[in-house]
Amino acid sequence: MHITPANALQTLHQSNKLFISLFEHGSLVVEIYQPQKVDLQQPHDRDEVYVITNGHGQFNHNNTIVSVNTGDFLFVPAGDPHHFFDFSDDFATWVIFYGPKGGELNTFAHENEN
Repeated sequence: MHITPANALQTLHQSNKLFISLFEHGSLVVEIYQPQKVDLQQPHDRDEVYVITNGHGQFNHNNTIVSVNTGDFLFVPAGDPHHFFDFSDDFATWVIFYGPKGGELNTFAHENEN
């Protein structure tokens, strides 16, 4: 399986939606997401990873704000409040959901290093 950000965005734009699922395998679901002006996300019931494919912006996770740019990786545990804001018009991100509802156990040895 090979999906480029450009192909994912083309498929997304043809769907007239803000996000679409592009790949599923077991508990893994890969989506492309491109909010328009405002990110209205609510906390999700599964762990998720974002990899920014285009643009830049700000990300609020549990009231901690970081700047994000193309190529950045973000992890959000299940149930945590989060959203993007002040993002560029071309902003888009891979969204990768995995694991059981409620998230996996906290086993990340390096999560507080940066």
